[in-house]
Amino acid sequence: VHPNVSQGCQGGCATCSDYNGCLSCKPRLFFVLERSGMKQIGVCLSSCPSGYYGTRYPDINKCAKCKADCDTCFTRNFCTKCKSGFYLYSGKCLEKCPDGLEASNRTMECTSIVHCEASEWSPWSPCTKKGKTCGFKRGNEVRVREIVQHPSARGNPCPATSESRKCIVQRKRCQKEGKG
Repeated sequence: VHPNVSQGCQGGCATCSDYNGCLSCKPRLFFVLERSGMKQIGVCLSSCPSGYYGTRYPDINKCAKCKADCDTCFTRNFCTKCKSGFYLYSGKCLEKCPDGLEASNRTMECTSIVHCEASEWSPWSPCTKKGKTCGFKRGNEVRVREIVQHPSARGNPCPATSESRKCIVQRKRCQKEGKG
């Protein structure tokens, strides 16, 4: 063992030096070089910090840097979260989403465009005028439908959810309340 290398190390190091920090880690810990001014210091961590991914080897577990546009990654070429200004799509960070996809500013991902979907129309309501179904000849009838799927930002907008049309009924007299 070199005179500057110690076995009695702090913080998960197996071997260390006063000048360079950790040189090797205890089992299952990841070795990372952290910049401290002009020099780099070795540290041992249970998981890799943001911007790095872990690789396990028989003799050492190392943290390696993600690509420059990537905030967190699974491997160097597979990003799981992009840096600001980029959108995640299939593990890559893109400035704009491919055709047929839209950028979600909430999740910072490229997502499928979702178009509005409405249900079928309901049957027409009975012909009414001022809320009554008797005592008139001309009235209105209404039908409605529900929005089943709201659209995404670039999706087709939703259609009207109600329609009314004029109607004519065989005039019938209203029965007086209280009389059969």
